[in-house]
Amino acid sequence: MKPVMIITGAGRGIGAATAVMAAQKGYAVAVNYRSDKASADAVVAEIEADGGQALAVQADIANESEIVSLFETVDRELGRVDVLVNNAGIVDQISRVDEMSFSRVDRMMKINVVAPFVCAREAIKRMSTTHGGKGGAIVNVGSAASHLGGASEYVDYAASKGAIDSMTEGLSKEVAGEGITVNTVRPGVVRTTIHASGGNPDKPDVAGDVIPMGRIGEPQEIANAILWLAEAGFTTGALVDVDGGV
Repeated sequence: MKPVMIITGAGRGIGAATAVMAAQKGYAVAVNYRSDKASADAVVAEIEADGGQALAVQADIANESEIVSLFETVDRELGRVDVLVNNAGIVDQISRVDEMSFSRVDRMMKINVVAPFVCAREAIKRMSTTHGGKGGAIVNVGSAASHLGGASEYVDYAASKGAIDSMTEGLSKEVAGEGITVNTVRPGVVRTTIHASGGNPDKPDVAGDVIPMGRIGEPQEIANAILWLAEAGFTTGALVDVDGGV
């Protein structure tokens, strides 16, 4: 049987690029999506057209019961998960902290922090040797914002990604003896639609001017790092910056 990878938020951007690349490397891929079924189905169709195996699975990761259902569906349809990629995340409108509503910050933390914790919990239950598993890997998608801070733009987003850094450090030690690696990729500005969803669609066009390498990243470049960490058996607790040098 093929090794199984679950990628949250895999219908577009970094998640979609990772799904396609993972399938090319021999994984059976669960392409999670919240509402954009057409995009997820397109990723699955691309993978299948290339001879790979993939399954689109709807689940809103802001909802615990839907996360549990996601993993149970993968158990039935693909088999026990070997790699979890905590990719799904949100950013919001540019704002100072003193202008942020409670609901905004609450939503940010629920999707960017609580959901990866719950997804990791479900993965560990299946991967850990203490639960009868054979090990595995958890790769979190963080952000360069965690060490830059996001001042006058999105301190809440940066803080949520800082929490993922801390989660990676602690969880990697917690499950290191159970056959599970835990690492984080921290992208800089990448050519995806997340900036438009946060009301800043021009960011990819101007960010290259302040990046030492003189350009923004491409989703496939982040996917390369994710796939490397998924298979880097003696690397755990790492925070890998893929940000052009910022």
